[in-house]
Amino acid sequence: MDKEFALAGKRNKLVEIVKEKGISDKEVLSAIATIPRHLFLPKGAENHAYIDKAIQIGSGQTISQPYTVAFQTELFEIKKNDKVLEIGTGSGYQAAVLAQMGAKVYSIERHKPLYLEAKELLLKLHYNVNVFLGDGFIGLPDLAPFDKIIITCGAPEIPVKLLLQLKIGGIMVVPVDKNGTQDMLKIIKKSDKDFDVSSHGKFMFVPMLKGVVK
Repeated sequence: MDKEFALAGKRNKLVEIVKEKGISDKEVLSAIATIPRHLFLPKGAENHAYIDKAIQIGSGQTISQPYTVAFQTELFEIKKNDKVLEIGTGSGYQAAVLAQMGAKVYSIERHKPLYLEAKELLLKLHYNVNVFLGDGFIGLPDLAPFDKIIITCGAPEIPVKLLLQLKIGGIMVVPVDKNGTQDMLKIIKKSDKDFDVSSHGKFMFVPMLKGVVK
């Protein structure tokens, strides 16, 4: 009980940190206050779970810093029962945040060890997430269209195949590489040929790569 109380206190402090950085969406903040982020970290790294920084999770990948997760999620305008495609499951934390907010999440991970671990953990924690081993550039065309698509790695360009899987009126949030950092883009699909694209600051992500790593 004392441990759970202490962890809740750490999560609440983390909420205050991301609030001070400009996050105001109450549902996003509630998800961060609720989700046990320490469970999404490798053994030995749990003590860093509620510090606002990115952490290595193996396979050359990271769990994004909480502020970045909160920023992307706030930009994403999640509504209950939104059908969401996530590219880059990682340890599953971003997917858990979206599921906590009521989204139906379909997530793709290209690294088999991370895919297996995230799938098991999300199932154990009862989050509504379907995890797939696959190439994020291809997406999940058989399950399209999606209300929202979120990319949690630095794309070399806006992924056209994924835009085709987005509903008219849907939103894609994607960091697009530019000289070693990424522009966080919000793309609203007005029609099959018309997109509203806005930029929302610079971020650092691991690169979005093709293929599956087993």
